[in-house]
Amino acid sequence: MTAEAMEAGPRTGPHADGDRPLRIALLTYKGNPFCGGQGVYVRHLSRELARLGHSVEVIGAQPYPVLDEGLEGLGLTELPSLDLYRSPDPFRTPRRAEYRDWVDALEVATMWTGGFPEPATFSLRARRHLRARRGEFDVVHDNQTLGYGLLGDLGAPLVSTIHHPITVDRRLELDAAPDWRRRMSVRRWYAFTRMQKRVARRLPSVLTVSGTSRQEIVDHLGVREDRISVVHIGADTDLFSPDPSIPEVPGRIVTTSSADVPLKGLIHLVEALAKVRAENPAAHLVVVGKRAEDGPVAQAIERYGLEGAIEFVKGITDQELVDLVRSAEVACVPSLYEGFSLPAAEAMATGTPLLATTGGAIPEVAGPDGETCLAVRPADPGALAAGLNRLLGDPELRARLGAAGRERVLAKFTWARAAQGTAELYRAAIATNAAPQSGRPPATTPTYSGSHR
Repeated sequence: MTAEAMEAGPRTGPHADGDRPLRIALLTYKGNPFCGGQGVYVRHLSRELARLGHSVEVIGAQPYPVLDEGLEGLGLTELPSLDLYRSPDPFRTPRRAEYRDWVDALEVATMWTGGFPEPATFSLRARRHLRARRGEFDVVHDNQTLGYGLLGDLGAPLVSTIHHPITVDRRLELDAAPDWRRRMSVRRWYAFTRMQKRVARRLPSVLTVSGTSRQEIVDHLGVREDRISVVHIGADTDLFSPDPSIPEVPGRIVTTSSADVPLKGLIHLVEALAKVRAENPAAHLVVVGKRAEDGPVAQAIERYGLEGAIEFVKGITDQELVDLVRSAEVACVPSLYEGFSLPAAEAMATGTPLLATTGGAIPEVAGPDGETCLAVRPADPGALAAGLNRLLGDPELRARLGAAGRERVLAKFTWARAAQGTAELYRAAIATNAAPQSGRPPATTPTYSGSHR
């Protein structure tokens, strides 16, 4: 039995969560697990729901989701967009023959005006698809599309995941913008957040991944608190696990970050590394993510003379990623804000000691400072440097925090637990939707933050 199965308890076929199996439509407008947390969420949640015996049809656009193979009841339906941001020709203008309908025209027009069309246009295509298949699903689960097309009758009750309000990303990028041109560009790109705010307020059942995100959804989006449930996500603890045969590389620090996304705080870690190398010349950083050839991070690397001390890796396999984390003496999450922080949970699951900021929900995942991690203030290169120096110089502290971090993740943050809590929320949504027709009073949407912490 796997580690996830053992910690979640026995699962024995289609009735493993205590009721009949459900037919689930899981929507994701962007699903590649190698380019963002939404794809990771869809991949692992769909797998664990299928293991519980449910039928899960993932309906997604480009980049298409990558699902685990060989599981009965798990499948992918491709709902293609015009894929306007694909590599190697992002922001392309489609040929006339590519246009299929008015939604395609809307997608191109929004891109031409500097906006991001995919949440709106995917939601419209999804509504058309779901209405044509009325009666085939018991529940529709939207993964943070929050588009106008999801309002109204979809043929089944709707549950919506909001990992965190994208308005937080918008605010941080505006704060980091160097001039009025960049601020104007940011405002145009994030114009879709106005739609998401309007849609979120009308959703009957919202699922989020942390208590911090729940409060942010209330504060930023105006969603009623009694409509929001918390189900923590987690790490794949079978894949992300300790392996003593992988040697630690002296001075290695690993982080996962998009180079110039201000929310991720990479620029502060770069500055911290410069300070650390004054005392520990072996210290070096491996960034899992794409390197920006220009911008604040690239400029900081050049300014501090760190070209040989920072490596960016992209497109590696799951196993290569795990072995990279295992080889580090320290894993670092320097983010200014996170709605949950999968990189923190995954690093802890491998037994790698964690240095993390207290931004957003990271403390909910990483745990108390000095017990399961070292915790520092966000946007503080000096505090990051002090934490790195402390961990790099103390093997006993690294071993203690690594072991405690692994135990915390096994106890609280696994995909098996996430699937069980999500399935309970589906059943509550179905019962609430059926209550008016049966003459029973509507059920109150439950909160699972207690039973799934």
